[in-house]
Amino acid sequence: MQLLNIGFGSMVSAERLLAVVSPDSAPIKRIVQEGKERGTAIDATYGRKTKAVLIMDSDHIVLSALTPEVLAARLTGEEPAAGKEERDG
Repeated sequence: MQLLNIGFGSMVSAERLLAVVSPDSAPIKRIVQEGKERGTAIDATYGRKTKAVLIMDSDHIVLSALTPEVLAARLTGEEPAAGKEERDG
């Protein structure tokens, strides 16, 4: 099983990951709100701004403080583009 570090020591199973999306659009905001209401949202931001929403195959929504670009780079094992790297704290 491959684990993806989503920031601050939190990890998710890469095999269970369906999508990594930006939280800015109205449809994604609705998905996050519905997940919070159903109790399937997992907030892994540690109080920081949500920059990525991970949609899992278990119908869970995971919120991360790292950008989708940084998470994609970590998933593929590549270095993030200059200026895109963020610190875990």
